[in-house]
Amino acid sequence: MSLQPKEILSEKEIQQGLKMVIWDGLAAEVMTSFTGSAFLVALALLLGASNVQIGLLAALPMITNVSQLISIWLVRRYNNRKMIAVYGAYLARVPLIIIGIFVWQLPHTSFNLLLFFLLFYYFFGSVAGPAWNSWMKDLVPERLLGTYFSRRTRYTQTLDVVLSLLLALLLDYVKLHHPQRELDVYAWFFIMAGIVGVVGGYLLSKAPEPRSQLSGMNTFALLKLPLRNANFRTLLLFNSAWVFAINIAIPFFMVFMMKSLKLPISYIIVLTVISQLFSIFTIRIWGIFSDRYSNKSIIALSAPIYIICIIGWCFVGFYKQAYLNITLLVLIHIFSGIATSGINLSLTNIGLKLAPRADAIVYLSVKNIVTAIFSSLGPLLGGVLADYFTNIKLSVLVQWSSPGMDKAIRLVALHEWNFLFLIGALLALLSLELLMRVKEVGEVQKDIVKRIMRTSIRNNLKEYFIIGNIINLHEQVKALIKFRKRNEGRPAGVRKKGPAG
Repeated sequence: MSLQPKEILSEKEIQQGLKMVIWDGLAAEVMTSFTGSAFLVALALLLGASNVQIGLLAALPMITNVSQLISIWLVRRYNNRKMIAVYGAYLARVPLIIIGIFVWQLPHTSFNLLLFFLLFYYFFGSVAGPAWNSWMKDLVPERLLGTYFSRRTRYTQTLDVVLSLLLALLLDYVKLHHPQRELDVYAWFFIMAGIVGVVGGYLLSKAPEPRSQLSGMNTFALLKLPLRNANFRTLLLFNSAWVFAINIAIPFFMVFMMKSLKLPISYIIVLTVISQLFSIFTIRIWGIFSDRYSNKSIIALSAPIYIICIIGWCFVGFYKQAYLNITLLVLIHIFSGIATSGINLSLTNIGLKLAPRADAIVYLSVKNIVTAIFSSLGPLLGGVLADYFTNIKLSVLVQWSSPGMDKAIRLVALHEWNFLFLIGALLALLSLELLMRVKEVGEVQKDIVKRIMRTSIRNNLKEYFIIGNIINLHEQVKALIKFRKRNEGRPAGVRKKGPAG
């Protein structure tokens, strides 16, 4: 196994390397599926974790991103990104096996022990991350960034969908028929995740690395470069504000469904799968348009959709009929999947695009570290706010009283988790103002992209119908309102007929 970079890569080596990166992505996705957010939160709750501890658990991956400074130093010291990424992957994935063994052998494992070993998992993963990002920037042709990573994400999410469903059904079966073995199931989830993750590290080692050209500046001077770049600094401000806002709410969606709605984990996984399916259906479309036009425009289109989804969580549990709440959850997950696929892809690509090639690892690491700080503050604040709002309720009622009727309708009912969701949505909406100040090479205005996408969707309806409905929705509503107003202003006998005749 050679971990040394090469001066020149042939087209065959590049294509082989891109395949290996996809295989490593699939192995990493297996690892994530076994220890994903739903299973990790369920295990944490099983071990007695509080709201603040859940917030800390969600913040841990972001807190450890500070270790990316170590990655920068290592890359500049050895100029071997492949070695750092591969060894970092190995060291990150072994702790998962250790967690599984502890949970299996010690049924009364504490939450703090779980947190301790997850610290190493996230720490070494953060060390590997910047080296991997910089390596990929040089390995993947820039013209194919959006297309390639959207394809890789589509493959990994498809695998996650199938695997998550199977694991959820297995877990629900064990909880129903053998509840005393539930912890053992989680233990084997972690053991298998660690083993497959190590295999993924080996597959990654098969991908070649083109030798990077590093600037001669010292590390501390380099770290100041991204902050001196006004455009990149604006991107940092937007990205930080965005992740801070949404992470106040996101880590507690699972907790809300498990504790307040009492949903079985299989229901939660199915909802997650629905979100991932719609993400898979649309990410290739987002990728094509981000390559052709601009990532900023894609974010401007998809971020408002996601904010509406967060607000939608405030109304989950609002209805007495369970099927109405489930229907609302399904709709939220559908549009969340569509929106997040565009947001995540574009945020990754715009960071890669604005980072100079020679100092890409520094720019990307500074971006990850700065946004990680704000990402970690979000769930920590969310955990504190969840405890604060535990015994606080806000209801807005409309009451109609008459001799024949006495009716009260709830318009708003906020309590505990709902406050978090509303606060997160409002802050996310405010953060979009910062996006407008980011300048991207080849940028196309949002309205132009929207018009082009709408035209393309109309010409390729079968492939693009999902995003097409989103983009056209507001225009359809406006047309309907105008149609009604026009008819209301005419005598009854001369009103135009509607589409139905």
